[in-house]
Amino acid sequence: MSVDVEIEVVAPPVTGVQRGFEVLANAAIAIAALALVGLVLVQGWQVIARYVLNDSPSWTEPLTLLLLSTAMSLGAAAGVHTKRHFGFFLLADALGPRMQTVMHALSPLVIAGIGASMAWWGVILLVDGFGIRTAGADLPQSINYLPLSIGGALMVVFALNQLFLVLTTPHAGEAR
Repeated sequence: MSVDVEIEVVAPPVTGVQRGFEVLANAAIAIAALALVGLVLVQGWQVIARYVLNDSPSWTEPLTLLLLSTAMSLGAAAGVHTKRHFGFFLLADALGPRMQTVMHALSPLVIAGIGASMAWWGVILLVDGFGIRTAGADLPQSINYLPLSIGGALMVVFALNQLFLVLTTPHAGEAR
């Protein structure tokens, strides 16, 4: 005999702050998408220059790494905002109603901790290698840590917003 219990969450009211988070997440997605387009263009030029013109540019690899880091970090942060990245969804769904609420509150805390670590250590690594120039491009060696830091900070902001919503949004049939 199995009992299926489903928690229905009442949608929180859309506030100016929530709209601000939507704008921030959409900006992160747009920048990540532009970074992917830039990555394709840079790598396309690399292939043409290397195999057609027989003159491979040295700046394409460092720029590709920066664009890839940007797309990955900002895309992951936007995924946190939309609850499509980093979560314990299967575990939470297998638990009872009270434990589901606990897991839905614990998940943003774990995500915020991971994002804070990424942001903190990304800044440390960025500053540490800022005076060293990249071979092939006039960029700091550590520039790839900048998008990692920004993405980590956005993950913290989005995760703390999710925690706030979990703690303040009543579930169906439950008064707060």
